[in-house]
Amino acid sequence: MRTFRPGDYVIYRKRKQSLCPSPRAKHIYPAPQGDYYSYDVDKFWRIIAVEADRKIVACTRRGKQVTLVAEDPALRRLSWWERLLYWRRLPVNASPGRAIDS
Repeated sequence: MRTFRPGDYVIYRKRKQSLCPSPRAKHIYPAPQGDYYSYDVDKFWRIIAVEADRKIVACTRRGKQVTLVAEDPALRRLSWWERLLYWRRLPVNASPGRAIDS
C-alpha cells in the first residue's frame, strides 16, 4: 500500500493516442492498421489532498484538479533527483491541503 501526503510531487504516466506523438512521448507504438500512434506522456502533479477512500486529489501545472486512486500503477512519487531534473515541469501554484484520516 502506497502512502501519499499533501505536498508530494508525483508523476502520472498517461496513455494517449493521436496521429502525431508529442515531443515528450515515450513508448511509441503504431496502430496495427491505421495512422494512429499509442504512446505514454509523463504528467507532473502535486498532491493537494488525500481522501479517506484512498483517493488523492492532485493539482496540475495549470491549476486543474485531478482525482486518482492511490493504487494506480501509473502513479508514483518523484525521487529527489527527479525533482532536481524536472524542476521546471513541476506545478508551483498548488498549495498543499490537509490529509483526511481513514
